[in-house]
Amino acid sequence: MLDDLDRRLLRHFQAEPSLSTAELAERAGVTAATCWRRLERMQGAGVILGQEAVIDWAALGYAVEVSLRFTLEKANARAFDEFLAAAREVPEVLEIQTFLGRVDVRLSVIARDMAHYQQLYRERILTLPHIADIEPLMHISRIKSDEVLPV
Repeated sequence: MLDDLDRRLLRHFQAEPSLSTAELAERAGVTAATCWRRLERMQGAGVILGQEAVIDWAALGYAVEVSLRFTLEKANARAFDEFLAAAREVPEVLEIQTFLGRVDVRLSVIARDMAHYQQLYRERILTLPHIADIEPLMHISRIKSDEVLPV
């Protein structure tokens, strides 16, 4: 699906997404028109999903990150959907992942400090529907955080 030029464009685009089409074309060694057409085609094919601003939540005063692993009740057929809908409503939930296995869902939650986390945990997390078990994992450090793909 992707040829060498597409991969070259993606490598440069991932490394510096703020480049203009002309700058990206120059780095990839193609014309701006070719670059634009290739980017449009990859967006249309769903290879490039968009661009986003990455904000350092720690710089905004959030010092605590906790990964919460949930096992949900299996008796209610709507438990999964109802849990996910409620979890989406918690602004401090940065990420929701679902799994096959003993753990059903993982939430990544941020808080300003431990007092804020404790309040979130009691008022927002424990009130999520259909929880059978919760395993909190306190985040200590991020060793690698990279969404750049090896293209």
